[in-house]
Amino acid sequence: MSLQVFSQERLMQVILAPQISEKATYLTEKHNQVIFRVVQDATKAEVKAAIELMWKTQNIEVQKVRVANVKGKEKRFGRFMGRSSNWKKAYVSIKSGQEINFSEIVQMENK
Repeated sequence: MSLQVFSQERLMQVILAPQISEKATYLTEKHNQVIFRVVQDATKAEVKAAIELMWKTQNIEVQKVRVANVKGKEKRFGRFMGRSSNWKKAYVSIKSGQEINFSEIVQMENK
């Protein structure tokens, strides 16, 4: 696999938010995976580099990244049909024994 270099500015914009749900909690406990919302044009390599950059103080090692496009839902507003936006999520597998501490990223941004 070739080594790709991404700008640090781009990597800080790739990850939007962690996806918290019942399924996400189950995957974290059983398979050491964390789910993130990512920008629509993010690649697996960018997601991996972004995670390792954001949590470099914890020495997080990403083993595998899977991405999925989530289709927006149609909803009715009275007599009008609306639609929520499509979005992309990334399933990030981290090395066993490691855990991502979300409070640490907030502290890093405040410095």
